[in-house]
Amino acid sequence: MTHDRKAPLLSAALAAAERGWPVFPIRPGDKRPAGHPERTCPGTGRCTDGHRTPEQRATLEADSIRVCWGSAPYNVGIATGPAGLVVVDLDLPKDADDTAPSQWAGMADGLDVFAALCERAGVRLPTETYTVRTRRGGQHLYFTAPEGKTLRSTGGSLGWKVDTRAWGGYVVGAGSLIGTGGYEVIHEAPAAPLPAWLSDLLATPPAPAPMPLSELSARMRNATAYSTTALRGELEKVLSAREGGRNRSVYFAAYALARLIRTEDLTEATVTSELMSAGQSAGLSASECRTAIRSGLVRGGAREASAA
Repeated sequence: MTHDRKAPLLSAALAAAERGWPVFPIRPGDKRPAGHPERTCPGTGRCTDGHRTPEQRATLEADSIRVCWGSAPYNVGIATGPAGLVVVDLDLPKDADDTAPSQWAGMADGLDVFAALCERAGVRLPTETYTVRTRRGGQHLYFTAPEGKTLRSTGGSLGWKVDTRAWGGYVVGAGSLIGTGGYEVIHEAPAAPLPAWLSDLLATPPAPAPMPLSELSARMRNATAYSTTALRGELEKVLSAREGGRNRSVYFAAYALARLIRTEDLTEATVTSELMSAGQSAGLSASECRTAIRSGLVRGGAREASAA
């Protein structure tokens, strides 16, 4: 049975890649990415230069996909950010006790809430786009991300049972199987552009700019001139990093500065605060910054040293 499931899942992965949507393997019969999580990253192999997330591992290369899905019946993960997608996830209540909060009273599920949002915006429900029914009967509405905006995944910020998957997230692709339920295309069409009103709702205000580098010395009273210069240099690298390399720039900055934390020339709190600010100003989310900083400090030995 396991062997028989490989072929359709391989076809599903290749079909997504042919649409220009980078894919990565999800554990057979599951929704979780295959491979190790960041907390147990060995720092070897593909992660030699830092933990590689599913978003970073996703690929369009057909040969790589054939090798991967030929080895096990992996479900299909689609990295929405690299795919240039924003997927609206309309979920169902988990059980009888999972009811709408007062502001959404009378709504049965995410589809009802999204329809209400569309009505408030004065538009019709955008149904003419690529749509997948999830294993529990919810829906994934696929849209192409707007040019010039980097939209992040959200969880419930639009409304009850309405999530979005963009940068920093992924969706389980059509053809995937979990238990007795599967993900099935229910409207085969190109992904439509994300409606402007929805793009505006999802846009987040820019993160506050980091403290000017010229003020670091005054703020870091106990830091040496050398450590202040080192911190300045790493922050400048983060702020000048191009899209696609910003996460790695924060990781490497934390790794480089870990030795100054070990020697007590800098405090972990200072390094973390400044890298969080710089990373978010460069376009990363707070969670991405925290993960990259933690990985860099652990790899650089700062976490062990500071905990001792």
